[in-house]
Amino acid sequence: MLDLTKLAKQIPGISQHLKGEATASRQRLELAQQLLSQTQLRQDYLVKTQHQWRDRMTFTAATPIEPLHTRVNLNPPPERHTVFATDGSQIAPSHHEIAYCYLINVGRVMLHYGQSLHPLLDSLPEAFYRPEDLYVSRQWGIRTEEWMGHRRTVSEVSVLAEMACRWVNPPGSHFDIPNLAMVDGSLIYWFLESLPTEARDRILPPILTAWEQLRSVNVPLMGYLSASRSSEALNFLRLQVCPHPTPDCMTHCANIIDKLPCQVVDPLRDAVLWGSLLQPGQRSPLYRSSIRILDLYSDHRIYFCYVHVGTEIARVEVPEWVMQNSSLFNQALSLMLAQVNKGYGYPVALAEAHNQAVVRGGDRARFFALLEQQMIRSGLKNVGISYKESLKRFSIS
Repeated sequence: MLDLTKLAKQIPGISQHLKGEATASRQRLELAQQLLSQTQLRQDYLVKTQHQWRDRMTFTAATPIEPLHTRVNLNPPPERHTVFATDGSQIAPSHHEIAYCYLINVGRVMLHYGQSLHPLLDSLPEAFYRPEDLYVSRQWGIRTEEWMGHRRTVSEVSVLAEMACRWVNPPGSHFDIPNLAMVDGSLIYWFLESLPTEARDRILPPILTAWEQLRSVNVPLMGYLSASRSSEALNFLRLQVCPHPTPDCMTHCANIIDKLPCQVVDPLRDAVLWGSLLQPGQRSPLYRSSIRILDLYSDHRIYFCYVHVGTEIARVEVPEWVMQNSSLFNQALSLMLAQVNKGYGYPVALAEAHNQAVVRGGDRARFFALLEQQMIRSGLKNVGISYKESLKRFSIS
């Protein structure tokens, strides 16, 4: 039980600390705005420098592919369009339960506008209980719970592509209607960097296959990040303030343990900077992400921009093939902004997909109750949870 009386003594210190941080953040923001203006004048040179010294830099900086002073007003969405979205949730495996297994539940949503069609809102649950599902990751030193999260990512993207392609392809044949496929979160799967090659090959290829399916039917894919904490765009400004002739971090800064001399605005985030520069309904210049794992994405390399959606600064990510088609990219942004407006600050399709996917405590209990009944019918004996789990559920304290 939380003792609020004892905790109350610490609150003033927290408040004073946050007040000081707010002042420092304003100063960092002003400096970042000045650096952005200076960097605009040398943008082409700095882009070439970054490309030349990329392998010697110890930080990741996104590359702007448009002038840094770019501000683009988004177009209103077409009256008739369709938005697809998926999200996932899970029941993690536990040795204290009646059976060691896990479940992935993918919520899927298809919303039609201006077409007088019923929406699709449901979920697709899948249980994993075979040894090859539960223990295959152990050979790479990956816990089952962690592997479950990776499998969930694959399921979300696969279901999204299947839903969109089934709607667009015959007998649907809705090629003439603007569409958008959305996922919650980044399209850059950072966790792939730490995976062994064999494990990575079981995760990334199915994802890229699903993306290719969306590409084949001309449905743009978009990752929507709310409250992004990325500083990838700001890191490009570090090239401007580098005190050395070349950004050769491995030579000039190898022995520096603390803050590097180019980290003059850390820990400022991209969203804070662009929040001070964009008007509602505007987007920032496009950036090409330089995360090294994207070298494995082939022609699906990720590009991103920041959009003032009215309530916040959202980071929006798309694959390269969406960015290369300017009309498709602009259409995707307009549909995204319409979704945010309909959802009062967050894309309504993503919110509904989450609601369909989430597994609540009651759902978990009913799942294991159903499993228990089936195990008893099958003739299994001594079916029950561990004593530890029993005491946790029915504690008298």
